[in-house]
Amino acid sequence: MTTGPDATEPPKDYRLLVPRDWFRIDLTQDRWRAQLKTFVDRQAEGKNVTAEAKHEAWVMLRNTAEAGVRGGALEYFLRSELEDRSIMPATLIVSLIPRTGPLTPQDLQQSFEKREQQSSRPAEVSTVRLPAGETVRILTPTTMDLYVQMPGAVGYLVLMFAVPLSGMTGPMHRLCVSISESLRWIV
Repeated sequence: MTTGPDATEPPKDYRLLVPRDWFRIDLTQDRWRAQLKTFVDRQAEGKNVTAEAKHEAWVMLRNTAEAGVRGGALEYFLRSELEDRSIMPATLIVSLIPRTGPLTPQDLQQSFEKREQQSSRPAEVSTVRLPAGETVRILTPTTMDLYVQMPGAVGYLVLMFAVPLSGMTGPMHRLCVSISESLRWIV
C-alpha cells in the first residue's frame, strides 16, 4: 500500500518512477562496479569516444558511486548525455540518511543555508512540498539535491540529481522534478 505525506508509520520501502532510458545500478549489491563498467562500455560503443575519455568517465562515476555507498546510497541511475568525445551522464543517486535526532526540514534548511554562505558555489536552498512529504531542496546550475522527510520521523531519503551538460534548466530540470514528484512511500 502506498501512502501520502500524512503517514505517521515508518515506510517499509519507497517507489520512484525513473524513465526506462536511465541505467539503474543497485549499490546495495557487490556487483555494482561491473554494472557501472557495462554502462560506460555501452555508451562508448560505436561512438568516437577516446580511451582516455572512457577511462575518465569510469573513474568519475566509480568515485561518485563509492562516495555514495559510504554515505548510504541505495541506487545509482545514469542517463547518457554524449557530447563530442566524452561521456558525461546525467545521474541520480538515491540515499537513505537515518535520523539520529530531532532534525526537522527547517533545521536542515538552516544548516544548509549556513554551509552555502561559506561556499563559493551558488546554491539556492529552500523547503518545498512534494507528494511524498516536506523536502529541503538545494539547487545549483547543474545539480538538484532533495532531502525528503520520511514518515514516522525515521530520517530522510535523498535524491541527488546531477546534469553536467544541459544543466538544471529546461527539459532535464522538468524531468528531474517529475521523477522526484513520483516518490511514494510503501507501508
